[in-house]
Amino acid sequence: MAAAPPLPVRHMEKLVHYFGHIPSVHRSLILGGGLLLFWILEGIVPLVRMQYHKVRHAGLNLFFTLTTVIINFLFASLIILAADYDSRHHIGLLYLFPLPLWLFTLVGLMILDLIGAWLIHWLHHRVKLLWKFHLVHHSDTWVDTTTANRHHPGESVFRAIFTLLAVIVAGAPVWLVFLYQSLSALFSQFNHANISLPKWLDTALGWVIVSPDMHKVHHHHQRPLTDMNYGNIFSFWDRIFGTYRFVRDTKTLHYGIDTHPEEKENNRMGQLLGMPFQPYRPPTTK
Repeated sequence: MAAAPPLPVRHMEKLVHYFGHIPSVHRSLILGGGLLLFWILEGIVPLVRMQYHKVRHAGLNLFFTLTTVIINFLFASLIILAADYDSRHHIGLLYLFPLPLWLFTLVGLMILDLIGAWLIHWLHHRVKLLWKFHLVHHSDTWVDTTTANRHHPGESVFRAIFTLLAVIVAGAPVWLVFLYQSLSALFSQFNHANISLPKWLDTALGWVIVSPDMHKVHHHHQRPLTDMNYGNIFSFWDRIFGTYRFVRDTKTLHYGIDTHPEEKENNRMGQLLGMPFQPYRPPTTK
């Protein structure tokens, strides 16, 4: 009788099986459960006590969360088709060398995060057309966990295209794509959340993953901080590409974007949907 595989291998195999057959309701529960968890933590250990209508603010941002979910659903067939084809034919960077399952998973997540999150985010700050869509995200003057998915539908389309590109480049199988998307949603909710971690813990986490303090820097209203700390899951991409910036006291940051200072403009659905089609306002530098 063949010996059973080691326990860590069995755990990895269970993970692969779960995300390879994950029901849609479970993916919805991960998205909703993460929002609820960080929403509760914001009330217990807030970074700053913001004076705003939290429920009304959440309602606006959840509308954009819904549009993001719909667009991701429309792209799902293409992404799954690409993932299935590449993994069956061993096409992509993940198949250049034989890798143990744990390393295959880690490298795959890194490639998907680099192209599907960091690169498209960087481009949104470098390409005028993309920036005009990305403004909807940066115009939020009350950054909390619901800000994570506050993306104009146009931006969601660009992000979905780069997720597809990342899947093709990596050759990621379907289970890895679903694992990445679940982690990406949770990490985005975590690093946008208005929560205060012990400074030593936030700093330690920031060497590997994007911590709340690290990402809050990106939501400062002026350059150069607005153009720093693009990461979503892994923080080392910003260190590697020279876009990392540390701010010791994140409570002093001013959220929003200085080219759109009017709160009414930034918190009305009609204004936000039309924002990419307004005349371009070049960002300023402090």
